[in-house]
Amino acid sequence: MKPESIFLLIASSGLAPIALCYGLSPALSLPFLFDIEINTVNTTHIFRAIMGLYLATGIFWVVGAFVDKMRLPALYNLVVFMVGLAFGRIVSISIDGPPNALLIFYLILEFGFGLVGLIMIRRSHQ
Repeated sequence: MKPESIFLLIASSGLAPIALCYGLSPALSLPFLFDIEINTVNTTHIFRAIMGLYLATGIFWVVGAFVDKMRLPALYNLVVFMVGLAFGRIVSISIDGPPNALLIFYLILEFGFGLVGLIMIRRSHQ
């Protein structure tokens, strides 16, 4: 298996539990993890939509891991996803101040995965 495929599988296996924490039972997981109270249908709806987006993205990465012609598009998607999340977190930290340690850890992972994805894309074009 190519390193890019392994990387996509690692990223998708990390994204799936995060997606499920956000949307499977947000009223249970989000207060515990992030001190976010879920008290309306709209809030639950938003987090379940995020879960769907994350799961669909992870599935795309799995497809990219196993289908040669989808590998590069999946890597581009991974970079946009990770760098986009990291950028949003940096904006939030700049405006709102630092979040809890778990979210700082997510920022580090997102930046790292985005950087590794960029390196893999660059190597694929050489």
